[in-house]
Amino acid sequence: MMRAVLLGLALPLALSGAAAAAPFGSVDTDAARRGFEIYTQSCAACHSLNYMHFRDLAGIGFTPAQIAATAAKTNVQTGVDDKGKPVTRPATPADPFPAPFASEDAARAAMNGALPPDLTLMAKARDGGADYIEALLTGYKDPPKDLKLGQGMNYNPVFPGGQIAMPPPLSAGAITYSDQRVASTVDQNAADVAAFLAWTADPQAANRRRVGWIAVGYFVLMTGVTFKLRNRIFAGLK
Repeated sequence: MMRAVLLGLALPLALSGAAAAAPFGSVDTDAARRGFEIYTQSCAACHSLNYMHFRDLAGIGFTPAQIAATAAKTNVQTGVDDKGKPVTRPATPADPFPAPFASEDAARAAMNGALPPDLTLMAKARDGGADYIEALLTGYKDPPKDLKLGQGMNYNPVFPGGQIAMPPPLSAGAITYSDQRVASTVDQNAADVAAFLAWTADPQAANRRRVGWIAVGYFVLMTGVTFKLRNRIFAGLK
């Protein structure tokens, strides 16, 4: 009996580790890290991650040294000097990811009137979540002959209305993965950046599930112990 109870406790504890299977809510850190590489190489020039800080990358397996090195590649403005010129410094882990534009007006001016949305919560904001993001990124097609696209628009039937201002952001081999074992295809890129954005939309989800499984294990253990004590206490009674 106690062996079975302990096994019941061990299962959720095991699932709470980094190697937990996807059905139990773990983060695919390898995919999310590749997705971060795609974001920095293909998305960050237009799309912000306003609610994320460099230190948050620990949630997808970055070490403190890797986080510091990643942050230091970006300069953040700290003010202006006595001549009105911007004063910058290398970013630190405590800094948020920098926005690509100074304001919404600046973004619209640079993007022909379109406003690239912030991507932090995109996987929560769209029906289908990460699946929608992946489908959108791989859904660009030639428009039907009877469809007249608006100026500067692209055809993507996954996007509501079928016309989207964003041109296809991915192309085979355009993204360089640090893990050379993974082929940089459009489908792979789309799946990885979708995994990354699913994480940014709810970076604490894995921790919540981990605590939940530990709680389930605790209740299973206490149920077994209580049942065992009950049998001992009433063993002599008929």
